[in-house]
Amino acid sequence: MPCFQKEHSNPLANVKIAYPRKVDLACTPTPLQLMQRASKEWGRGHRLWVKRDDLTGSLLSGNKIRKLEFIAAHAIDNGCDTLITCGGLQSNHARATAFVGAQLGLKVHLILRGEEPAQRDGNFLLDHLAGATVECHSPKKYIPGLEQLLEQAQASYTAQGHKAWVIPTGGSDGLGAWGYISACEELADDFNSHGIERAHIVTASGSGGTQAGLSAGIALHQLPATLWGVNVCDDESYFIKKVLADIEDWRSRYPHVPNFDCKPRVLDGYVGKGYAIASNEIFELIARLARLEGIVLDPVYTGKAFQGLVSEIEKGTFDGIEDIVFMHTGGTFGVFPQRDGFQ
Repeated sequence: MPCFQKEHSNPLANVKIAYPRKVDLACTPTPLQLMQRASKEWGRGHRLWVKRDDLTGSLLSGNKIRKLEFIAAHAIDNGCDTLITCGGLQSNHARATAFVGAQLGLKVHLILRGEEPAQRDGNFLLDHLAGATVECHSPKKYIPGLEQLLEQAQASYTAQGHKAWVIPTGGSDGLGAWGYISACEELADDFNSHGIERAHIVTASGSGGTQAGLSAGIALHQLPATLWGVNVCDDESYFIKKVLADIEDWRSRYPHVPNFDCKPRVLDGYVGKGYAIASNEIFELIARLARLEGIVLDPVYTGKAFQGLVSEIEKGTFDGIEDIVFMHTGGTFGVFPQRDGFQ
């Protein structure tokens, strides 16, 4: 059952949502496409759909651009001329932020986890092409010291006469949540257009923000769907707490928003050997889907999430509901640094 559905009348039925300002950067609405051949291959009687948020634009930025539309507007409205954020060396969010800054004329400073590679590739190359200032730190320094590194960068810009807005990992907080709250309006239209009466929705969960926004959006927009996050790092317990924390942050920032109950669902067990480490099975699955549907997943996020979807279909997790919607959250550039996995 979706987190909002009850048999009695729903208090959110006539609620109007007052969105904060955003800057229009994404190419939306993105299409919802039926994957006919993938449905035959893995569906076992289910219809498999893909929400093509890999096509949001701003250089194929995927899910990150929806969040950044609201985050960038908030930063500008608060007098900021600089965006500071963080992530792994191949962070999709960091790359998306770099290009949002370039589009809006804002400085961007990226603090990345990992030793600087000898050769720039994938998102790391694109960060530099977009003109971002990039600093790399070993995991031993980055993991315990990230908050201090962000504060130091912000203080440095203040000393230079700039005002910097710090964006958390993945743009995942109560501000970024608006991106996928609004995306649920699109999904409601998609469901109506394609005659989907009820569905399961499956998304990768890496920093928790997309799952938090979708959880809130499903409730607020009365979407007849059950949401599942496939964690690509950490574990089920962590993501349940993180999604709820992001929703609580959203409520604290916007006290006018309606209240609702939500119980996050996580499909655990698909992390494999660790974050950004994909098995041969995932590389083969990515290649198979590319040949079947012309859709490219990545080995860090969407590849693992799609493996989770396929495996859970086999287990019968989604039985009883015909339609399954896979959120393609982007990450295409993550394929290139891991090209050897496809050989």
